[in-house]
Amino acid sequence: MNDLAAIDEINRLLDAEDDVTVNTSMRLPVNLRDAAALAADRLGAASSTTTMTASALRQMLETTVMDAALRVHYDKHPETRPTLAEVAQALARQNGSPLAARPEVIEAAARAVTARHPNADADDVLLWAEAQLEMSA
Repeated sequence: MNDLAAIDEINRLLDAEDDVTVNTSMRLPVNLRDAAALAADRLGAASSTTTMTASALRQMLETTVMDAALRVHYDKHPETRPTLAEVAQALARQNGSPLAARPEVIEAAARAVTARHPNADADDVLLWAEAQLEMSA
């Protein structure tokens, strides 16, 4: 089964209406089980630890499918992958950062950061850009 077929099948399974449940034998660390029970019982995070576990599993599967779909898309169309500066620019807009109005600063920061740290992310770029602006103020 290729990645696209796996993505399609996972989506089909997640979208299916199914009230049938199955018992599983999951081994959880005791502290994680106890924390989940407290969150469900005392903080109202979920109706039960089972519901909480199922919700977390669903969220993880949905995230995995989205990441895989993006990876497949970028593998087929590498020219559509945003640059680090573009991702940082979008993050600045999402966060309401004043840097959103300064794309040239973000571009320069992306170049500087990746020269020193090739695995830098958008947060690193924005932090660097803010530091550079602060130093020049």
